[in-house]
Amino acid sequence: MSTPRQKQYPFWLGGVAASLAASCTHPLDLTRVRMQTYKSPSGKPVSIFHVFRMTFAESGIRALYQGLTASIFRQMTYSLVRLGSYESIKYHLSADGGRPSSGKLLLAAMAAGGLGGVAGNPADILLVRMTTDSLRLPELRYNYSNVFTGFVSLVRTEGAQGLCRGLGTNTFRAVLMNASQVASYDYFKTTLLHNHIPFINYQFKDGFLLHSFASLCAGTVATTVCAPADVLKSRLMSHSEGLSAVEIFRTSLRDEGPRFLFKGWTPAFIRLGPNTVLLFVFLEQLKKAWDGFAPEKVDIEESTSYSQKQIEEE
Repeated sequence: MSTPRQKQYPFWLGGVAASLAASCTHPLDLTRVRMQTYKSPSGKPVSIFHVFRMTFAESGIRALYQGLTASIFRQMTYSLVRLGSYESIKYHLSADGGRPSSGKLLLAAMAAGGLGGVAGNPADILLVRMTTDSLRLPELRYNYSNVFTGFVSLVRTEGAQGLCRGLGTNTFRAVLMNASQVASYDYFKTTLLHNHIPFINYQFKDGFLLHSFASLCAGTVATTVCAPADVLKSRLMSHSEGLSAVEIFRTSLRDEGPRFLFKGWTPAFIRLGPNTVLLFVFLEQLKKAWDGFAPEKVDIEESTSYSQKQIEEE
């Protein structure tokens, strides 16, 4: 007997959810990027509080939202494609009425992440530059007033190849992110929904608490897996010189040791943890709202078959 096929939602739904989440967590994202790219005169790692105070001292709260337009643009390219593609692939994998295996979902998330990394690369470059611009010497600043003027300036000064700067590193990071965030969220959500938690004999129901806990677990996994690629991506994109990822890796490893690969982990988690929670909570709520706005017609035979199966299982 078949189970109802997973419902297909609009491709753009994930981009909207990610944009809402990014609007709430942008100050943390800005702090993370600055920690990953800033080098103190003493050569010692700077704390999240030092970077936060340094940023706030520039122009108050306004400084914490530098590059917000680039952040929204990034979510409406990178996140829209990676989440929309993953949902589309998952929908087609469930064509036979069954749930795809964890292995298939992982491969789907990796493929969708790669597509998202390519689509969002220009926005990522602009985001990194806009959030770290005030740390540069005045004569070396890009001075992008918003993401659109930044895009035009980037193409004018560096050509079309400037849009592909750090593409390999960014795409690799996007593959890791989607696999560790989106696929793990599905895994944690399904596992928690169908299994009792040991010792306290509690089982989650499909709702806000389940979505929040599963997404927090996914955020922890994603932060740890993506930290090294995230640091290299930020450093590569913050420069307009022709340095390669290998050269930056060697220089950073020599000057700072292997710990540099996890530089900014704390602000990355502080940002990605709440961001992941908000992302999936917003996404789940948007799906519910869409269900109410455009309810899907269910085949009578399929619905009857599924109801009969439920009765037999009970």
